[in-house]
Amino acid sequence: MEENENKNKENESKLGKQLELELDQEYRKEKQRYKAGKQEGEGPILNVKKKFTKLQSIALLSLTLFFSTGGGYALGHFYFWDSIEMKRINDQLEYYQERVRINPSSLEDRIVLGYTHFLKGNNNQAVNEFQYVLEQDDQYYDAYYNLGLVYLKEEKYYDALSMFNKTVEIAPRDYKGYAQMGITYRNLKMYDDAINALSEANKLNPSSANIIYQLGLVIEAKGDYEGAAEVYKDALSFDPLFDDAIKALENLEQNKLKNGGEKNE
Repeated sequence: MEENENKNKENESKLGKQLELELDQEYRKEKQRYKAGKQEGEGPILNVKKKFTKLQSIALLSLTLFFSTGGGYALGHFYFWDSIEMKRINDQLEYYQERVRINPSSLEDRIVLGYTHFLKGNNNQAVNEFQYVLEQDDQYYDAYYNLGLVYLKEEKYYDALSMFNKTVEIAPRDYKGYAQMGITYRNLKMYDDAINALSEANKLNPSSANIIYQLGLVIEAKGDYEGAAEVYKDALSFDPLFDDAIKALENLEQNKLKNGGEKNE
């Protein structure tokens, strides 16, 4: 399992390097066209700037989806983009706004545009795009899933739960809907329901340290600190470098020492 996780990280790194290479090549081509245009007295053909391509969009989405379904937002906290990544998100937004303008009937492009708005914090615009998609196709999984993410971030937990329930109806073998339901139930303090949903996600994707970690959060919230510690250790057996599980385990140990014994109600 650890080998698979390392391979995923290696693939992401290679994809990032590939994108940087492509971006640089595109920039050089544009610069050459610009120089050629000036020499022929035509003026600039296109703005000399680094263009955002579909390959870059796919890579950025792969990165963000890794956080939303793996180590980031969907597993209980938000991911904050640094300035370089936000620049790429801005480029992606401009790119997909243009794609939707050219082809407004493309539901796939609208999903990506809505998700990009969500990454920037433009939640109303994101909701508008996802709802438009559902008006055209009321069985569109990605629209329900991403609406759920928006509502979860806004702490509209019952609305989020409704969206994730729909994703489970549409794709009962996809673990992500169950994982999101578990997180939403935990926020509603419906711990038994959270455990059931996360256990189902774990059955469908047993190699995910993140899902196991989420189970630990629920168990800890219920007051079973010893049980939570065992679950965090289980998560670390799949990913020894999983920072959230490490910190959660350390916090439990510190609290145990601080209180002079084991807290387990």
